[in-house]
Amino acid sequence: MEFAELIKTPRVDGVVLHRPFMPTVEGTLCLTGHHLILSSRQDNIEELWLLHSNIDSIEKRFVGSLGSIIVKCKDLRVIQLDIPGMEECLNIASSIEALSTLDSLSLMYPFFYRPMFEVIEDGWKLFLPEEAFKDLESMTDEWRLSDVNKDFSVCPSYPSLVAVPKNIDDEALRKMATFRQGGRFPVLSYYHRKNGMVMMRAGQPLTGTNGRRCKEDEKLINATLRPGKRGYIIDTRAINVAQQAKARGGGFESEANYPQWRRIHKAIERSNVLQESLIKLVEACNDQSHNMDRWLSKLEASSWQSHVKEILTTACLAAQCIDREGASVLVHGTEGTDSTLQVTSLAQIILDPSRRTIRGFQSLVEREWLQAGHPFQQRCAQSAYSNSKPRQEAPVFLLFLDCVWQILRQFPCSFEFNESFLLLLFEHTYASQFGTFLGNYTAERVKVSLPEKTVSLWSWVNRPQELQRLTNPLYEANGLVIWPSVAPQSLLLWEGVFLRWNRSSQCLDEAYDEMVHIIEYNKELQNKVNSLRRQLAQLETQDPLLESL
Repeated sequence: MEFAELIKTPRVDGVVLHRPFMPTVEGTLCLTGHHLILSSRQDNIEELWLLHSNIDSIEKRFVGSLGSIIVKCKDLRVIQLDIPGMEECLNIASSIEALSTLDSLSLMYPFFYRPMFEVIEDGWKLFLPEEAFKDLESMTDEWRLSDVNKDFSVCPSYPSLVAVPKNIDDEALRKMATFRQGGRFPVLSYYHRKNGMVMMRAGQPLTGTNGRRCKEDEKLINATLRPGKRGYIIDTRAINVAQQAKARGGGFESEANYPQWRRIHKAIERSNVLQESLIKLVEACNDQSHNMDRWLSKLEASSWQSHVKEILTTACLAAQCIDREGASVLVHGTEGTDSTLQVTSLAQIILDPSRRTIRGFQSLVEREWLQAGHPFQQRCAQSAYSNSKPRQEAPVFLLFLDCVWQILRQFPCSFEFNESFLLLLFEHTYASQFGTFLGNYTAERVKVSLPEKTVSLWSWVNRPQELQRLTNPLYEANGLVIWPSVAPQSLLLWEGVFLRWNRSSQCLDEAYDEMVHIIEYNKELQNKVNSLRRQLAQLETQDPLLESL
């Protein structure tokens, strides 16, 4: 298919652009295969370059011969294009709708993008499973790297290499794969250096109504326990949901077959509920009534903050089991690709200081989301403005980033990265020139040769000039476990995302910048005070009269 076939009117002059916080611009609107571009002959005017993949929906309005297109973006921006001529407006709208809903991976912009920057590090090679396993080998010899899934036939959503207990052979893994949803048998997610406890993740066991069991599965899970120790299975479904799954062939681990494990159910909502929650939240944030009671009521009705609390609470529970109870943990829901990954990722941020660095967080996103099989292509196909009925779309990763932001806000000095890094990840999961978040599983990415044909987001992020922008000026390495509060008053709306295009958010940004300047100034003063104290201490040893000071 040629992109030109979808572009009915490639260029229109005299188009007026309206966008948040920026002056109105008149110029020439151009449509390319991947971008909507508005350029102006005026000096010092920032042009608009909008990826079609970032467009969630459009609306058309007409007043006489003048047409307007309201473009609603996946990053929650809303812009307006005033186009002279009804026919031109209809043609532009039709072309945008066609170009913004392409499904073929090979037609996506990352396959056509050529970087204008020097690639210092190839991001595709930074976080390979074998590299991560070297760190594990330095801490323990109880695990091995299995290539049982080298052709992705055992589990389509797992990477080619997975970490499993050393005494479990590949044949046992194949049998386990038939017992777990989607072939997702238990694999290592995290090893806690402090006490040797581990966190694993998997899909639900396929016990069904007949109480099917798998002795290989039981052996693997028990192999992770220390002598005399118990483990915890954290099921991210409510008990009634888990029981209903039995009728469809799913289920949960029976205490009779897993006697050393205690099962805990922590209900985290699934994709369709989360998508509706995001839609209601964005609607509330765009409410122009300026009635505080109405706004707060709509905000509460969206249940977004409740989802944040549920996820953080479950992650804290997993971290507490590992660090304070000295117990290993297995986490799963149904598929093991959504709420499971939210919990395992956040638990690691709570437990492991290295995950709070820029590179450590990149590694976490790679291992616990991209390589672990979170279906980004499906979940991020639509955002909050789409007019079509949600299918498999859900803001699962956005909710995870929101939870990270909540912890960052509570521990502002314990993270090497700042809010801009989280916003960057949010934007690129929905629309990007980089190939990192394309596709659903590693198998898909390998099939279309993503590492060879596209540029990794990490190649861009890890350039010195970009790292400088994303680094937290308040960062001081904290080697301790951090325990975030999940009290309602401790969890705030993430203004940087949901009020980003609202004028009040600008004031908040300015206040934050001012706070950073004050803290940096105070640090300078403190350094000067400490320097003076050292000088006084030296003088005291030389002149007894100064001791009274």
